[in-house]
Amino acid sequence: MAAIGGFGHALPYLIADFRTATIIAMVVVFFALWAIAWVQNRYMETPFWRAAMQVVVGGTLVFASGILIGSA
Repeated sequence: MAAIGGFGHALPYLIADFRTATIIAMVVVFFALWAIAWVQNRYMETPFWRAAMQVVVGGTLVFASGILIGSA
């Protein structure tokens, strides 16, 4: 599933227009993160809003590290 998730937000960058590819990637990541929260709620019995907050905080940390690495 990690590979599918990675492909999901990387493949749009095969589109020549950077802005369009970025918007599509953002939409894919949005749905992927909500799917992770749903799986945590459904199968791990984590309350939905707690799972959503964990995903949001984790996604924010990954985003921030990407910015730091990308700007180095």
